[in-house]
Amino acid sequence: MIYTKSDIPTLNEVLKTKDAREIIAFFIDKLGDKLTFGTSLGAEDQVITQMIASISKEATIFTLDTGRLFAETYDLIDRTTKKYNIKIHPYFPAAKEVEDMVMKHGINLFYNSIDLRHQCCQIRKLNPLKRAMNGKEAWITGLRRSQSITRTTMQIVEWDDNSKKIKINPLINWSEKEVWDYIKAHHIPYNPLHDKGFPSIGCQPCTRAIMEGEDLRAGRWWWENPDTRECGLHK
Repeated sequence: MIYTKSDIPTLNEVLKTKDAREIIAFFIDKLGDKLTFGTSLGAEDQVITQMIASISKEATIFTLDTGRLFAETYDLIDRTTKKYNIKIHPYFPAAKEVEDMVMKHGINLFYNSIDLRHQCCQIRKLNPLKRAMNGKEAWITGLRRSQSITRTTMQIVEWDDNSKKIKINPLINWSEKEVWDYIKAHHIPYNPLHDKGFPSIGCQPCTRAIMEGEDLRAGRWWWENPDTRECGLHK
């Protein structure tokens, strides 16, 4: 099965009454090894990992290891793969690209301008994503509409402009409470930073804990305006 941009309205109509696990099972059945799941090990992604593992141990799961992740994230990768007896394929940035960028702009270039932050995300995340998507027809993400003002119009199934492939968001309609209720009910391992005020966790230098009343993604690239706080993975 090969899905194109024109299939998206039909897919959204077919899937609108299905729950998250049913959506995942639908695409695993239709696409097999042409489907992949990109996890950042956040709470939502841990929910999806548990669902995938309950359906197929052979499903492809990958993560983008930028080289600047929290130690807690690496520990969670280890705990997750052992608990579910699965593999999570790491994709690293090209060493030469990182070396050249750091030599030219400094180790923490992302604080200096939006353009430099985008360059860092391009090299550490978007370029490895292209390799992760090679040979795939679609990918699953843990996006939810209520996470950010940049995500309020997203659908269950979308067209991904970066990869030119179908993107599937099985938790798009979930609330924060539903995510954590599911984690607790199914004893899913999660990043302990979530208990320290980090609702969204990315690279260590670009993530901080949020204060009471702040938006869930206020701790990501907090020095920028809210409407620029995306890395480019999800336009």
